[in-house]
Amino acid sequence: MRFGRYPVRWHIVLLTLWTVVWFAVAERHAAVSWHYLRQGEQLLFGQANGGGLALYANHPELQIGPVSFLVAGLFAPFSADLGEKLADAFMSGLGLYMLVLVGRAAADHYLGTGVNHKRLQQRVLVAGAAFIPMWVEVAVRFAHLDDVLALFFTTLAVRALVRGNATAVGVLLALAVDSKPWAVGFLSLLLALPRPARLRAAAWTFGLVAVAWLPFYLTHLETLHAARFTIPNQLASSLRWFGVDDPRTPWWDRPAQLALGMGLGALAVRRGRWPAVVFLAADARVVLDPSVYTYYNASVLLGTLIWDSIGQRRLVPWVSWIALISLYGSALLIPSDAARGFIRLAFCLGSAAYVLLWPQRPLRGDRRRPAREPVQGALARN
Repeated sequence: MRFGRYPVRWHIVLLTLWTVVWFAVAERHAAVSWHYLRQGEQLLFGQANGGGLALYANHPELQIGPVSFLVAGLFAPFSADLGEKLADAFMSGLGLYMLVLVGRAAADHYLGTGVNHKRLQQRVLVAGAAFIPMWVEVAVRFAHLDDVLALFFTTLAVRALVRGNATAVGVLLALAVDSKPWAVGFLSLLLALPRPARLRAAAWTFGLVAVAWLPFYLTHLETLHAARFTIPNQLASSLRWFGVDDPRTPWWDRPAQLALGMGLGALAVRRGRWPAVVFLAADARVVLDPSVYTYYNASVLLGTLIWDSIGQRRLVPWVSWIALISLYGSALLIPSDAARGFIRLAFCLGSAAYVLLWPQRPLRGDRRRPAREPVQGALARN
């Protein structure tokens, strides 16, 4: 079926309707954190005292990248209520576009391997149905534009990686970090590029990250204190199962999150499983974070979406639904803090072991390629 000159993809139509349903549910109690974006945007553009390049020095609680504040400025001309609703709709639309991007990346990745295209659409449909509730959680209920942009730019980077555009991979990963600092965990995607292209992409990434962040640090050294900002260590955090009973974020926790995420991602690339990078970095964030906000799970569900669509060979993307039930279902249905923390820990450890260690059959078009260089073969095909 076609709509004018454009083909109608029924799995996208169904996912759009599914998004509308969840949007209507979440909109009744929406935009819990949108005021942080409005405050930061006003501070960045000098509309409030203590802003400009002193923003992070004076407001270390705003753990949000400057790109997110720039995008939030697009909604500033509207009234507070209208701007909030427009932002919710904009972020919801980005989630749908990300499903399209992942589907196209999967089609390109499997080009020439004999994988049925309709099977890929079915994977995206089923995995996307699990992804949407968590996306609406971060995009509408909490309105975390910074997390939304970090995940959106990372999805674009995955698409560019499959297409062999190394420069775009570097630029997009930089924009992800410049939107939300914890996106540093996704930089292991750079390792999936061939070495000469990898160096070029890394130069773009680190150069653009420096351009975005260094002005704040060089003009106000107090900005360094923002990295020490702490939050309460909640009783449902998986950290409690490691014996970490500190009342607030331990000093080592944030570096450990990033190191673990990047280390697991590097191991995934080495084992020829680069589509697991986002999933593993999200696992590392969730399992070591002192907080347990449900919107954190959106990064995990994006990781499972990419893995189920590109990384695994099965028709049914069951990893995405296990993630949704384990992380979101337990938050809604299980009253015990300790039990929720254990479920979160068990899921993250189990899923990481699965994507890294579970045997996989090589694709028909991959038999002559080294197991550790899956992306390079895909780049050559495209």
